[in-house]
Amino acid sequence: MTEVQPCVFIVDDDEVIRTSLSRALIARGMTVQAFTSADAFLRAYDDDKPGCLVLDYGMPHMTGLELQQLLAAQGRTIPIIFITGHGGVPESVQAIKRGAIDFLEKPFRQDTLLDRIRIAFQKDAQAREARKVIDAARVKFDRLTDREQEIAEFVVLNPATTSSKDVARALDISPRTVDHHRARILEKMEVKSVVALVDLCRSTGILGSVADRGGILR
Repeated sequence: MTEVQPCVFIVDDDEVIRTSLSRALIARGMTVQAFTSADAFLRAYDDDKPGCLVLDYGMPHMTGLELQQLLAAQGRTIPIIFITGHGGVPESVQAIKRGAIDFLEKPFRQDTLLDRIRIAFQKDAQAREARKVIDAARVKFDRLTDREQEIAEFVVLNPATTSSKDVARALDISPRTVDHHRARILEKMEVKSVVALVDLCRSTGILGSVADRGGILR
């Protein structure tokens, strides 16, 4: 499978800045898509495409900070590098606190921007890999039967009470039934021990996501 090259999405209403940045980054071998406004970006952006966002802070209609807030509210986690010709300390602090990679004041060195883009690409790749792990764990958990999910949930939430007798007593079933289901749980979740199951469920947060969808017995 061919790896998708990350893209630098540039959003700036200044045509001169937008064009010069695009040409400079393309000359460095990068894939670039440029937009005149936040609305134009939102209409075209595909979450499946890896990359980062180079975003002008002070655009009309929807500012860069407002776009950052909107993307966060929608659960869209593309890394953002702010650029501005008239930013100040409060604005930059606010943007960084909301997760921006950096806040660069124009004019800035191309090498500085390239360095931030590389950091953003790495952050995006790590986030996408983490989401793959979470999605894969969720798919596996959804394949468990209702009883297997119930036992898995109990074991994960009560790691100090994992003996078959303790689980059986808590769930009012036989220890043999617990043993049978536990073996099936480990097989379906593709882990080799209860400890590994607990670590997987806690690190990915899948119990919470499944419960939110009504997938765990209560």
